[in-house]
Amino acid sequence: MTVVFLSVVIAVLAVVVAMTLRIAAALRGELLATRSSRQSQSTRYGQITEQFMPWASNYPYDPSGFRFLGSPIDGVQFEEDRVILMEFKTAGSKLSATQRRIRDLVHKGKVSFEEFRLS
Repeated sequence: MTVVFLSVVIAVLAVVVAMTLRIAAALRGELLATRSSRQSQSTRYGQITEQFMPWASNYPYDPSGFRFLGSPIDGVQFEEDRVILMEFKTAGSKLSATQRRIRDLVHKGKVSFEEFRLS
């Protein structure tokens, strides 16, 4: 009887472990989907917000001189005495690799103006 009892206990434990592993896998999948959804919502919020940033009360320039690009930088601010490439960030967001490269090119003076005409 002890052998039968142990066999039943082992079988029940095996079923419980299998069910627990399935539940854990399902929860992992839901967690990944939730994280992805949160990141997507954060990205959408940032994209919407950046279009209104030039009209924020603390924006240091005349918003009428701003032109929205969207990518790879948010836009260009045109002033009387200079042209400013603008990138708006919220909270802890950071510049992308492309944005850092553009910033570095500007700092190195590697920005120019060219005119192209169709014949």
